[in-house]
Amino acid sequence: MDRVNAFPSPCGKARCGALMQIKPARGKKARLVTQLPCCVTLLGVGRRTSKSRVARGFRVYGLALMPCKVGPYGRIRIGLLHREEGMSRIATAWTSLHSYILNLGPQLRLCLRVTIAALLSFALGKSLNIPFGGLWAVMTAVVVTQMSVGGSVKATIEYLTGTLGGAIYAGVIAVLVRPSDEVSLLIGLAAAVAPLALLAAVNPNFRVAPFTAVIVVVGSSVTHAGPVDSAVYRVIEVGIGSVIGLSVSFLVFPARAHRLAIESAARMLDLMAEVLPELLAGFTEKADAALISQKQQSIGQAYIRLAAVAAEAARERLSYFTSEPDTTPLLRALLRLRHDFVMIGRAAAVPYSDIFQARLGQPLSRVCDAAAGYLRGSGAALLARQKPPPLDGVHAAFDGYEAEIAALRRDGLTRDLSGDAVERFFALGFALEQLHRDFEDLEDCICDHARSAKNTAQKRAG
Repeated sequence: MDRVNAFPSPCGKARCGALMQIKPARGKKARLVTQLPCCVTLLGVGRRTSKSRVARGFRVYGLALMPCKVGPYGRIRIGLLHREEGMSRIATAWTSLHSYILNLGPQLRLCLRVTIAALLSFALGKSLNIPFGGLWAVMTAVVVTQMSVGGSVKATIEYLTGTLGGAIYAGVIAVLVRPSDEVSLLIGLAAAVAPLALLAAVNPNFRVAPFTAVIVVVGSSVTHAGPVDSAVYRVIEVGIGSVIGLSVSFLVFPARAHRLAIESAARMLDLMAEVLPELLAGFTEKADAALISQKQQSIGQAYIRLAAVAAEAARERLSYFTSEPDTTPLLRALLRLRHDFVMIGRAAAVPYSDIFQARLGQPLSRVCDAAAGYLRGSGAALLARQKPPPLDGVHAAFDGYEAEIAALRRDGLTRDLSGDAVERFFALGFALEQLHRDFEDLEDCICDHARSAKNTAQKRAG
């Protein structure tokens, strides 16, 4: 086993927090002289471990320098690395993987639903001896199976509407034109696709219509079936795929869009609570404009995702698939909060002067703590379908800030401000006032959802 000489550490112990100098042992060819911490696990290099050697430092995977004697020139030998360290790394990796998989719960359930819908559509298409072996039924089932029931309903309606309209129109064109050669086929294809493409541009519900027209006109020449038969088979396959996809969305781990909307709203509130201290810090220190812009964009993207899921939730309510309360008021309250954050961010582009920082630092800090805490509490209350936390602390923090602003104006400190500073000063006051009011609207929305959950629980119990 390779050995190296070591100067003792300043404390005279083998494992301390100081540095010790590692040299090759006597009789060994000098390879490297370096200083390494003697209180941590050191990775070493020797003849038996030359394959793992790196250019700078003693680095060997799986081995470690272990102290065996302390003295003026104590010995340090290369021994096995502690197994506990390897086990801790495995446990950390497993915990991270487990957490990542848990966070992908909705995506994994969607994966399972899409797979089941595709297999069922393919089996039914094969049993019915449909042309192409049920290809379009499988594709339709995959397309209409969405993340939520509301999304599946929307996709099914659009796909059936576009397919039915495109099949009827393209079938009529194919019967009238009767393509017998390439020229007549091109004419029929243009006559079928052009009007449907215009219709799809005007009404998104007919986005599938041009695609259906191509299948009916061109597909009839490939399968040597009549245009009417091609249109009928297309409608049948799409109907099979739509029914199976929608049924799977209802029966296999159904995900209600309303629940997804609530989760998205809670995540947006948590994100706002995280960003608000960084925004308000811009009044006392120079803020990173690029970082603030990135944070603001993340809030905007969170709202866009929420709006998309809320639209699916509204479709579920209109279809009587759920009796949950309307998410429109909650969506409107979060949009107002988003606007408040934009105003605060723009007002915080330049820090206040030293006098204003000294006077407004503590009131702003209290406002920040109270507002961020209320946002987090509101997100948790939404998920738990409970009442939001009380606004007493928020009211007190905002009242204290307004009182300090009034004191600054009485002292005449705002008279010497520049035009730009005056604009930012009053812009912050207006933004915080709107934020205060929007918190009350948010409280009403969360209370409505809590009452709805309570009524639903009472109906089920009764």
